[in-house]
Amino acid sequence: MRRLWHFLLAYFILLTVSPCLVNMLRCEEGQSGPSYESLQEVINRKSFRPSINLNTPTITNISFTLYAILGVNEKAQILTTFLWLRLYWFHEFLIWEPELCDDITKISLPVADLWTPDIIVYEFVDDDVSQACPYVYVNHTGHIRYDRMLRLVSACNLQIFSFPFDIQNCTFTFGSYMHTIKDVRVSPALSFKEMTENSKRYLQASGEWELVVILGDVDILNFGIDEWDIITFWVVIKRRPILYVVNLIIPSAFLMIIDILSFYLPPHSVDRSSFKMTLILGYTVFLLIMNDLLPSTANGTPLIGIYFSVCLALMVLSLLETVLITCVLHHNSMKYRPVPHWVQVLVIRFIARLICYSFPEDPLAKFEEKQDTNPWVAQSTESTSGQQIATNASGTMTLDVPELRQISQDLKEMSTYLSILRKEDHLQNQWCHVGYILDFLLFRIYLLIITGYALVIICMWCIWMNQ
Repeated sequence: MRRLWHFLLAYFILLTVSPCLVNMLRCEEGQSGPSYESLQEVINRKSFRPSINLNTPTITNISFTLYAILGVNEKAQILTTFLWLRLYWFHEFLIWEPELCDDITKISLPVADLWTPDIIVYEFVDDDVSQACPYVYVNHTGHIRYDRMLRLVSACNLQIFSFPFDIQNCTFTFGSYMHTIKDVRVSPALSFKEMTENSKRYLQASGEWELVVILGDVDILNFGIDEWDIITFWVVIKRRPILYVVNLIIPSAFLMIIDILSFYLPPHSVDRSSFKMTLILGYTVFLLIMNDLLPSTANGTPLIGIYFSVCLALMVLSLLETVLITCVLHHNSMKYRPVPHWVQVLVIRFIARLICYSFPEDPLAKFEEKQDTNPWVAQSTESTSGQQIATNASGTMTLDVPELRQISQDLKEMSTYLSILRKEDHLQNQWCHVGYILDFLLFRIYLLIITGYALVIICMWCIWMNQ
């Protein structure tokens, strides 16, 4: 009875250990590593998933290093990157004992002769044209490491509203194309922090884009009655805006400063309006030249494009303001219309106090006051009239009376003409004050709007720098 019990125990141990012994590669004396015959047996079974029990899924570990960002196409919503991809999986038929194989723990085999997991990136939109690595490393424990270069052209939802201070979040989803979760499972080979640090080490001098962080999560994709195991990586990148700040924002700011300084030209001068028209023409040519640097999508317009459009609109408004002030200064003053009462109340009294407008002294008014208070003017008039009366009474100066009357009439006409000129000059001064007040008011409003836009751009840049 005891012999039967020992026999059954030995048979059970033999059944348990025999699969491992059968699946281990053989080693021969005088040969380093597994024998070619045993390797050929494994190669002949490359069409089958390397698992003794088909109910056990093959676990594939995935990691990558973001080596370069080749391009971002905002119009087509495509991100082109270059990755160093590394895959690990377990091959249950490639196991051997290093002690029996001359202490060989690792060999390289052609990847075309082995079963490989069909791992793809679900967001890819173009063929991979990078050079493929033809070999893999196989460890004596059956773990395979496959390194390859991958030029990935993937779809990405690019948000360009805050261009050139934009931050993009693109997704790389790795998973099996055909094998479900029952056959192939995926997991990250490295932590996401290590992947981020490795990628930043190679992206330090990588052109326009800068890597922020690489995040990820393991999930299950449900499609119908089947499930696929997937890993989703979120690659967060941000643009270096210095190129666009130097080529777009700073030249536009210079043109806007020149437009602001043009308000200091005399408003009644024709050179001011012609200068503004030349400035608008130059700004339009600048936008046409720099149009290729601005991204364009059907989803929306970047904020900097709106900024340029508003700046052009403000330049047009400043030209219209110049036209309005010129009309006020010339058209109304030439017709000698009196300033309406509501204009006097609104502009000369209220708006002038609001913008602290100081009225210049009128030398003609002072001259009129001095002339009205001069006693010699009244005395000469009275003496002239008394002399006319005395002359008429005596009758001795009859030849001089018509000449004096003519002189008196000419003096009256000159006085009337001077009063008309003084009235016209007074009306013209009133219209000039109205034009100057409106010009100062519109200039301050224009300056506030430009300052607000400048603060928005500066705040966006500071927010981008702190992220």
